[in-house]
Amino acid sequence: MTEIARESNVSYNSLKMFFPKLIETGILIKTRRIGKSDYFKFNMDNSFVQNIIKMNWMMVKKDLLKEVPARID
Repeated sequence: MTEIARESNVSYNSLKMFFPKLIETGILIKTRRIGKSDYFKFNMDNSFVQNIIKMNWMMVKKDLLKEVPARID
């Protein structure tokens, strides 16, 4: 949770409030436990996660196309 909070610029306390819901809805799944730390990842079979990834790619493509100069033939 600490790393997710840090990388997403969300406070740890805020993440702690809705983290159980992310697991309950199947958005995140636990992959393993090392010592006292639990590790999670996106559930790639979850339709919500799939739509987030599609939206992210659309935004990346849009940004890339803005930066490509027009061809002059």
